[in-house]
Amino acid sequence: MPQTGDCQTPNRMNSGLERVTTLILAVAAGLSVANVYYAQPLLDAMARDFRISPGAIGLVVTLTQVGYGLGLILIVPLGDRVDRRRLVLIQGALSVIALLAVATAEMEAMLFAGMAAVGLLAVVVQVLVAFAATLARPAEQGRAIGTVTSGIVAGILAARFVAGTVADLGGWRAVYLTSAGLTLMMLGLLALTLPRHPAPDRAGSYAAALRSIPTLFLQDPILLVRGILALLVFAAFSAFWTAMVLPLSAAPFAYSHTQIGLFGLLGLAGAFAATAAGRLADRGLGQWTTGLALVVLLVSWGPIALLAQSIPLLLVGVVLLDLAVQAVHVTNQSILFARHPEARSRLVGGYMVFYAVGSAIGAIGATTAYAHAGWLGVSALGAAFSIIAVGVWASSSSLHRSIQGKLGTSMRL
Repeated sequence: MPQTGDCQTPNRMNSGLERVTTLILAVAAGLSVANVYYAQPLLDAMARDFRISPGAIGLVVTLTQVGYGLGLILIVPLGDRVDRRRLVLIQGALSVIALLAVATAEMEAMLFAGMAAVGLLAVVVQVLVAFAATLARPAEQGRAIGTVTSGIVAGILAARFVAGTVADLGGWRAVYLTSAGLTLMMLGLLALTLPRHPAPDRAGSYAAALRSIPTLFLQDPILLVRGILALLVFAAFSAFWTAMVLPLSAAPFAYSHTQIGLFGLLGLAGAFAATAAGRLADRGLGQWTTGLALVVLLVSWGPIALLAQSIPLLLVGVVLLDLAVQAVHVTNQSILFARHPEARSRLVGGYMVFYAVGSAIGAIGATTAYAHAGWLGVSALGAAFSIIAVGVWASSSSLHRSIQGKLGTSMRL
């Protein structure tokens, strides 16, 4: 029998409503995650406005990421304890306030505090992923996760381009005013669309929920392997996107920031990969989909390494890289959620910590590698992350078969 927290069976059985709801969740996730990335092309304008040194203005990005990291640990796990619909709506309302605070900030302290709050509340995107997985029927869970992830990919990739365009038209504050307006409209749509989803009767204390996150990963080797894979693939992903601007902005290319930003739109291919990977995971092919995607990730560094010789080959490498990373990301989450359906919010919070650590390692490693060995050094670093990921996946295949065998034996007994 379903628990109290699974009380929306009528909504889940309505396939037409489910598709519409999934699409709305995907758009909401894209709008939310974009708030984390709007600032990157706006730092110079913010620095001039507040008369902050170029070195200090980097705190805008740092504090946003710190806020996001805290939100993963402190807010996302609440989805297993409270009504997810209410949690989403409260976070959305507070996000509107935070965005307005940034847009109207007169002092740098208010700007920094507002950006930290924007990052903290942007983790609603992970609550939406867990919500989509919960509302979807088991056979369609991967598709739902893939669709919402597609929205996230689109939001991340479009954020820098949209921010630059809006800022050119109305200044950097217009970016956050526009986002506040769009978030408010999306909040109304979510309020009309999302079903209530009460917490289970035995949700436990908040402190116990937080303590259970590392326990879940340490006691289940499959979860730990998936976390390690996330760390490695996002280290490779971050290594590329962090260092790419360095050779492209220098001679002989001397591309503008707008031109470099257009490269990010190629990553929309990753959105299609997310949906396809989700469907394959629904068919029980998550493990093999991961393996194939990791091989594609490794292969992508070949054309990427040829940046100095051929921009078209670089573009091929970018598409392959994004396809592979998003395919692994979706199959990871599908496997995690299937193993512990009762802990989806805690799982996604813990999983995204691996993601954040990997992104930080990749960024730091890429700039260091570029300083010492140029673009070939960055490519070698990305390939190294990819090779290790393939090795982890190969080792986990035997572990996966072993666990499945034990499950089959226990069921026969």
